Amino acid sequence: MVIFKASEIRNMNDGEIAEELIKLELDQIRERGIVTAGGAPEKPGRLRDIRRTIARIKTVQTERKK
Repeated sequence: MVIFKASEIRNMNDGEIAEELIKLELDQIRERGIVTAGGAPEKPGRLRDIRRTIARIKTVQTERKK
């Protein structure tokens, strides 16, 4: 999964943004499941990157609503 910058997210249309948000949320669930089960994630910083990208997407969605 690609980690997006805010400028890249702003260049997407609403459908693409919603699709990427769903993919990222599923990745986040999978990564959290690995950690919860007691396993070590493949890339420890990945969970933080996913969380930050989700926040960026939601910020852009809120900006577009205004």
